[in-house]
Amino acid sequence: MNMCALRASWRRWRRWLALLPAAASPLAAHGEVVVRPFGATSDGTPVQSFELRSAGGLTVRLSALGAALIGVDAPDRSGKVADVAFGFDDAAGYESDANQYFGVTTGRYANRIAGGRFVLDGETYQLALNNAPNHLHGGGPRALSKVTWQAKTFEKPQQRGVKFSYVSPDGEENYPGTLQIEVTYALNDANELRIDYAARTDRPTIVNLTNHAYFNLAGAGSPTINDHVLTLHADRYTPVDDTLIPTGELASVAGTPLDFRQPTRIGDRVDQLTATPAKGYDHNFVINRDAGAGVVRAAELYDPQSGRVLTVFTDQPGVQFYGGNFLNGQAGKNGKVYAYRSGCCLETQHYPDSPNKPDWPSVVLRPGQTYAHVCTYAFSVR
Repeated sequence: MNMCALRASWRRWRRWLALLPAAASPLAAHGEVVVRPFGATSDGTPVQSFELRSAGGLTVRLSALGAALIGVDAPDRSGKVADVAFGFDDAAGYESDANQYFGVTTGRYANRIAGGRFVLDGETYQLALNNAPNHLHGGGPRALSKVTWQAKTFEKPQQRGVKFSYVSPDGEENYPGTLQIEVTYALNDANELRIDYAARTDRPTIVNLTNHAYFNLAGAGSPTINDHVLTLHADRYTPVDDTLIPTGELASVAGTPLDFRQPTRIGDRVDQLTATPAKGYDHNFVINRDAGAGVVRAAELYDPQSGRVLTVFTDQPGVQFYGGNFLNGQAGKNGKVYAYRSGCCLETQHYPDSPNKPDWPSVVLRPGQTYAHVCTYAFSVR
C-alpha cells in the first residue's frame, strides 16, 4: 500500500472512530469525562450522566438529575471491580417510588426539621411535612434531589470532574430567598472523590446540603451491610424523640450501641436498636474536632471480604450514619436487589433540626455570605 492509500485509510478510520460512543473509543484515557444520555424526566427534560475515571482504577458516575452520585466502580484487594453505590439505570428510576434518595444531593435542608417549621428574623416559615409530622431532605417535588441541574465538566492535572449548578427561586418549597447553588464533584488519581458545596442567597435563609449515597463495599446488591466494620470519630451523638427529632442534648456514645470509636462490625449491636424509633442505625454523630480544625476524618467503612475501604473526610459538624432500615428489596441498576439493611449512608451535615436549636452551629445564610461544605469519599484497599 502506497503512502496516499495509507493516508486515505487513516482518514476513513478516524471518521469511523468519531462516530463511536465515547466509552467505546480505544483511545479513551482515564482522564476523560465521558458524557452520555441518561433518559428524560417525566416532563420531557433530557438528563445526562457523566463518567469520571482515575489512574487508580476508580470509575465514578454522576447524573444531572439531583446532582447525584449514581455509581462507583471500585477495585478490591485483588483488583476485581464492583459497583459499590446504589442507584438506577436511568432518570426514570430516580423519579420512581423505589428511589430512597440514592446518591442525590439533598436540601435545601438535609435531614429533618421539627414540624417543618422554623423562625428566622422574627418570621415563621412552614415547610412541607413530607415525613409527617416533620420536614425531610428539602420537601416535595422541587427539593434539590428532584430537579435537573446545569452541568459543566472540567479537567485538571490528575483530576477531572463536573460542576452542577441550580438556582432555587425565592419561595421554592417555601424556603425564603433565591439560592444560587453549586455542587462540584472532583475525582483525583488517588481515588479520592471530593464534593464541594457552595451557595449564596439574596435573602436570609437556612441551608444544609449533603449527599445521600448508599454504599455496600462488597458490591451494591450484596445481601447485607452488617458484616462491614465501621469506625466513627465521634464521642457524642444527638439523641432523638419518637419522630427522630433531636432533643437538643449532645450525649456520650460510651456504653451504647452507638459507640463506633473503635472499629466495630455493624451487625454486632444493631438489633438492640430495632425496636426504637430509628428502627436500627439512623443517628447523627458529633464529629470530634479540635478548635479551628477544618477538614477532618469523620468515618471509615471497611469490608473484610473484599478489602475495600471508604474513608470520609469533612469540615461539617456532624455525620448521619444510616443503616438501610427502610430498604425494601427494590430493584436497582442491572436488576440488583437492594435488601433490608444491605446498604449504609454516611452523610456529612449540620445536625438535624438545627434551625430550632439556637445553641447549635448556625445554618443561617445571609446575603453577602457563602455557604461552603467539603466532603471527600476516599477509596482504598487493605
